[in-house]
Amino acid sequence: MKVSIIIPVYNEYKTLPVILRKVQNLKINKEIIVVDDGSNDGTREFLRRYQDSARDNLKILFHKKNQGKGRAIRTAIPYTTGDIILIQDADLELDPSNIYDIVAPIMDQKTKVVYGNRFLGDAPEIPITSRFANFAVTFAANSLYGVNIGDEAAGYKAFRGEILRNMNLKCERFEFCPEVTAKLAKQGHTIHEVPISFSPRTLAEGKKVGWKDGVHALWTLLKYKFID
Repeated sequence: MKVSIIIPVYNEYKTLPVILRKVQNLKINKEIIVVDDGSNDGTREFLRRYQDSARDNLKILFHKKNQGKGRAIRTAIPYTTGDIILIQDADLELDPSNIYDIVAPIMDQKTKVVYGNRFLGDAPEIPITSRFANFAVTFAANSLYGVNIGDEAAGYKAFRGEILRNMNLKCERFEFCPEVTAKLAKQGHTIHEVPISFSPRTLAEGKKVGWKDGVHALWTLLKYKFID
């Protein structure tokens, strides 16, 4: 199976080269679709130079202005050709070595959807406010949609390609996670979870998710309970 790895990027000049190297070194059949979401820190210039390396398995797309992670993912999806689509963040919170475990249940035809779970196994040192926000969103997803997941907001998510390509996503920012969770549940898909490692970063280090995004995630879950 070929894995389409979508990497949405916004101002990640310091970490993106490391992520790309790690993803390229994965011993799997893959293609990489990077979407720069209007970066202004040198990321765009780096990607244009990287693009010149003419790698056959690489596509780089550019937004003229910043539109949000969800919109970047939506931009990338039509360019995917893989049997599996996986989302990879451009920072170093998530280690690409986890990708083997993420895609394995789909390759083994045990499931069509896999989420990473940061709380299975050794619990990471996540700030209490972030833990509470994640608990609230995960509890809402489980209660509203009858799913049984432990980490709704984890960045690692993988899907059979046709599921995501046929899904009518509307997300713009970080509401990709709650929207896709809601729509997967309404379509009757079972979400399988696997443990992943996680190295949280602070706002000073470039973390972009804030409390308003948690509120928006809750609203998104509630909204899609009642609309298609």
